[in-house]
Amino acid sequence: MARNIGPSCRLCRREGAKLFLKGLRCSMDKCAFNRRSYPSGQHGKARTKLSDYGLQLREKQKVKRIYGVLERQFRRYFHEAVRTREGKTGETFLQFLERRLDNVILRAGFAVSLAQGRQFVRYGHVRVNGKKVDIPSFLAGVNDVITLQGKEKLMQQVKENLEITKDRIVPSWLKVDSTNIKAEVVRLPIREDVPFAVQEQLIVELYSK
Repeated sequence: MARNIGPSCRLCRREGAKLFLKGLRCSMDKCAFNRRSYPSGQHGKARTKLSDYGLQLREKQKVKRIYGVLERQFRRYFHEAVRTREGKTGETFLQFLERRLDNVILRAGFAVSLAQGRQFVRYGHVRVNGKKVDIPSFLAGVNDVITLQGKEKLMQQVKENLEITKDRIVPSWLKVDSTNIKAEVVRLPIREDVPFAVQEQLIVELYSK
């Protein structure tokens, strides 16, 4: 499975926004973005006016990094959204990203970061409708029930994560049972469920050229 293994904080600084790639650390004072919100490097502080293409590219890169998806798979989601022909392409595209299993684990509060949610999936701790699924890009559907299984140490970690994230707003398309560590997809996510400031139309314009 291909993934980004470079410094996470550098990505936030490059996009000029917190992407919450490190979970709790991003909410603390020691977050690198709090100290230096400009891009790293010699010319990081230089102010440059982006072209229309530059704005589209930066928006695409930001969304890719938020969901931890590389270019090939990201583009495939877009083309799948185009073929769907139901609703707006940009909104359908974001729906696919939100439905990724690693993201569902994060949204439910079982993990404190996308990286941890992906690790739970890859290590075989996640069950969808009772069957083990170890593919982070698996798309959860309506009425799917997601549970976690593992040794006592893992389940204790998940319970601690639920306690840490208890003040986080759970999206209305998920029904979470914290006691039994279970989440059910009650409907497909819509545009208003995306918790980040995203201009998906810029991405549509970029890929439509």
